[in-house]
Amino acid sequence: MRAPISVVIPTLDAAAGLPACLGSLGEGLAEGLIRDLIVSDGGSRDETRAIAAEAGAIWLSSPPSRGGQLRRGAEMAEGEWMLFLHADTVLAEGWTRPVLAQLERGGPACFRLGFDSGGLAPWLVAGWANLRSRLFHLPYGDQGLLVPRAAYDAAGGYPDQPLMEDVALVRRLGHVRLMPGLALTSAERYRRRGWVRQGGRNLWTLARYLAGVSPARLAEEYRR
Repeated sequence: MRAPISVVIPTLDAAAGLPACLGSLGEGLAEGLIRDLIVSDGGSRDETRAIAAEAGAIWLSSPPSRGGQLRRGAEMAEGEWMLFLHADTVLAEGWTRPVLAQLERGGPACFRLGFDSGGLAPWLVAGWANLRSRLFHLPYGDQGLLVPRAAYDAAGGYPDQPLMEDVALVRRLGHVRLMPGLALTSAERYRRRGWVRQGGRNLWTLARYLAGVSPARLAEEYRR
């Protein structure tokens, strides 16, 4: 039986976080879950490509657009399932157990969100994200997204857009199960801008996207 999961990681100057992300996938290799690893890059100028090559990843290069990078990565994937991960996300030890259960159960799923930072603010932000995922089936990409290829194709795949590509896909997927496994993501942006400010900015961006503001405009404002 061939390994069922293709891992797709979009990158852009991701050398700082990518080694830990790739390292956490070793558990999946040991369990025979990972068929191929695809790094879909948007024009990195750091050591991202060398790190991906050392891990034996398939390398794709294209203009920067996270939705487009994910879409092109999915087109190269050979697995019956795809696991989409951000380059600054690390899957916590034991992540294969809920994934194996989900493969048996079927249907799209995501991990619980955590941060590589302690304290009340990270706990509250992660708690809101997990509650949103549980109640509204609306996870973000930094939680990781495990999707059967058939469901991905039926939903039309990732749209080629620079922001909110994860929301666009999960809204078409419908029910996305929140698995007990933990995805630890970088808190760097929150530490730099402030937890309240960044959390509010994320919520405002989501609200405007759902109200119809274009992803290109939102992405331009988000990067300021």
